[in-house]
Amino acid sequence: MNATPDPTSAPAAFELKATGFTLPLLRVLANDPDAIVRELEAKIAQAPDFFRQAPVVVDLSALPPQQRSPDLARLVGLLRAHGLVPIGLRGAGDEARALAEVLELAVLPEPRATARAARETPATSNGAQRSQLVERTIRSGQRIYARGADLIVRGAVSAGAEVLADGNVHIYGALRGRALAGVGGDGAARIFCQALDAELVSIAGHYRVSDDLTTAVRGRPIEVALEGMRLVFRSLAAG
Repeated sequence: MNATPDPTSAPAAFELKATGFTLPLLRVLANDPDAIVRELEAKIAQAPDFFRQAPVVVDLSALPPQQRSPDLARLVGLLRAHGLVPIGLRGAGDEARALAEVLELAVLPEPRATARAARETPATSNGAQRSQLVERTIRSGQRIYARGADLIVRGAVSAGAEVLADGNVHIYGALRGRALAGVGGDGAARIFCQALDAELVSIAGHYRVSDDLTTAVRGRPIEVALEGMRLVFRSLAAG
């Protein structure tokens, strides 16, 4: 007589883990899909590789409450037609939330007010800013994210690599890949590097790509900061 196999003795087919991903957020400011796509096309033209097959969350929370159920199906279709992959919806009205299931979008919670207030509150002298230290070069294809902290890289960031931080990004070497600071929305975050030759730099969602870099900053020690809605580049060279 054959014994019944014990399912608990079989090797696991999968494991489920919590992890953190930094996803682009398309924050809808006007209920006008055509205008959104026109502006998006201009951004895609600047950095096509950055947007190709990029997952994106559609955030409607900036719209007035009575406008939070736009022509979502059309907007999602246009985003997909331009190579983006909408995966979630945030800040939606009842109609849009119901449609999200049909469009195979996850409905995500809005950020807690306490978390938003914490980001907007300047750091005090009660404690130092947390930092994550990486003592090596970041190679092509690698991605490092310092959640809730500054990121310090004691090495270079190679082309095809990506470093991200909720705070500042310090690179004690050449920046040839992508560096994103203030990814949680902190406009006071900055990027520092010893030699700027980046594929992309971004602070709080405002970015510049390689083609935007002038000879005055390329290959030089540079600080990148956000002033208003514009990234500014300052030399770190002595004198």
